[in-house]
This record gives sequence, structure tokens and C-alpha cells, in this order.
Amino acid sequence: MPDYPLPPDWVIDALRDGLVIPAHPLALNAARKLDERRQAALTRYYLAAGAGGLAVGVHTTQFAIREPKHGLLRPVLQLARDVAGKTNTVLIAGICGATEQAVSEARLARELGYHIGLLSLAALKAAPDDELIAHCRRVAREIPLIGFYLQPAAGGRLLSYQFWKRFAEIPNVVAIKIAPFNRYQTLDVVRAVADVGRAGDIALYTGNDDSIVIDLLSEYVIGNTRLRIVGGLLGHWACWTHKAVELLAECKRARGNKTVPASLLTLAVQVTDCNAAFFDAANGFAGCIAGIHEVLRRQGLLEDTRCLDPDERLSPGQAEEITRVYQSYPHLNDDSFVAEHLSDWLK
Repeated sequence: MPDYPLPPDWVIDALRDGLVIPAHPLALNAARKLDERRQAALTRYYLAAGAGGLAVGVHTTQFAIREPKHGLLRPVLQLARDVAGKTNTVLIAGICGATEQAVSEARLARELGYHIGLLSLAALKAAPDDELIAHCRRVAREIPLIGFYLQPAAGGRLLSYQFWKRFAEIPNVVAIKIAPFNRYQTLDVVRAVADVGRAGDIALYTGNDDSIVIDLLSEYVIGNTRLRIVGGLLGHWACWTHKAVELLAECKRARGNKTVPASLLTLAVQVTDCNAAFFDAANGFAGCIAGIHEVLRRQGLLEDTRCLDPDERLSPGQAEEITRVYQSYPHLNDDSFVAEHLSDWLK
């Protein structure tokens, strides 16, 4: 294996073109054990909806799947891999922990046929940049990487422009998910990629759930370098995914026309309002995973909103907020699409 392995060319081309990549949730039964039938149904839903990739073992899948008492990391990764089969789906595995754990998870992902690792640095909260970069390079020798700027409210940490500049120099970094929910920190990542001369190599993906559409429409011009955020790797896109695919296509058309219809700016606000309900912004994102589960439960894809941690649940008033956005923006849900195919996905 080369020092810095690369994914297949078709994976790199697909990432650069821009994909809808849902962050895959975890389906649990009444005993809080993996519900394989519904877990597989979720994967089938995303593939049928037109998602070009799947991110599994990430925040939305619940980091606790790694705990020995659950032992779910391998089964969950394997199940998604098996359902995706031989489709041209970009498979992304979440990678967490200190270096020893992260290397082990990268090897597991590679063994199971995943193309790329989405590298969380949340476990190295106090590490200086030199230590962070050494960690990243060690993991990159096992699997190609997508960088991950996770907002502190969801367990991430602040990462400097200098860090991102050095990270972008790692040869097999193929993309970066930008999810600090902060314009200044988003610009740090974009500028770093531009300044190291990798604007054409590293695909930028939004994870900024408060600014999805604006991220997808904006062009960054830094000196003589032009960059775009080409797609999304989002927990928000784990529900209403068929509409997300339509949205990304609409944003691509607008970029091609070099004009942005005012209707897309209106839609941007509506999507953000929906995200506030799903992700429980009013309560510091405490119910963000349960909120996604609630939408999927209403559609019949999940049996319940259960999480591995019994204390992780909808916040007071969150269900009512989800009902509100359902009623305010009926054009954004894909309930009819799910209803048409649900019985097949659950077989």
C-alpha cells in the first residue's frame, strides 16, 4: 500500500462534481439494539433518493456505537456496505478518537471497502497544531481523508487557518466538510485550500446546517483563485433526502447560469428554519439526533426516536417545532416519495 493511498478515480470525480451525502442515522429496536431491517431500509432510502454517498459511523450515527458495551461500529459499517453493494456510491466512514483508535478505525473501514475516512479531531481538544497534523498524517497512511471542522457545540474544537493550511498539504486529503456554523471559520478553511494551491483537488462540502443553500450558491474569489462548496455532507440531509437531491441540482443549475434566482434565497431561509427545528437550535442542539429520528419516524422509516443514550431525546417543544415547519414548508418534505417505496425498503 502506498504511503498515502488514494481512492478510485471515479470517487474523486464524483466528490468534485458535488454530491448529496447523508450522515446515516442508527435504527434501534425497543431493547436499544440494532434494528437491522430498518437500518437497511434507511440505506435503501438514501440510495433510491439519489444520494451519491453515505457517511456512516459519524455524529448522526452516534459516536457511542464504538463503546464495547454496544459493539456496533463494525456491524453498522458492514450493513451499509452490504446494502450499497456494487452501486457507485461513495462510502465514507467516520473515524474518531486518539491516534491508536483512529488508525484502528481507518483500517477497519478500509477492510470493509470504504473509500474515505471522515476524520474527527474532537478527541484531541487540547492538542497543538503539530500534534494534530502528525495524527492526521498517521491516519492518512491508512485511508484517504475528508477533513472535518465540527462546531464546538456538537463536540468539536476550534481549528486555525494555519492548521487547515497544513492539513490541506496532506497528499490524500480529497475533501473537507466545513461545519463550524460560523462564517469566519468557514472562510479559514476555504482560504487555506486556496492558499496551498489545491482548489482544484480538494472538494469542499458544507456541513453548515444553518447556511446550507447559501454555501451551495456562493463562489469564493481569493486573489486569482475561484472556489465553490460543491455539495453537502449533512445530518440535515438524513431526512427529506429526495428533496435535498433536487435542491442540490437546482443550486448547480443556478451556478451554471451565473445568476441566483431570488426564489433560492427565500428557499435558503426556509431550509434553515427547518434545520432549527430538526437540530434543536433553541436548546443548543441537544436534540439534534432525536430530531432527525422524529422526522424519519413520522415517515415510517424508524420505529421510534430512540438513541443509545436513553437521556438523548427530543427537547421540550421540539416535536411541535417539527410540526410547525412541516406545515409551513410542505414543498420541502419527501413524504410522498417515502410512502410510495417504504414497503419495498422494509422487506
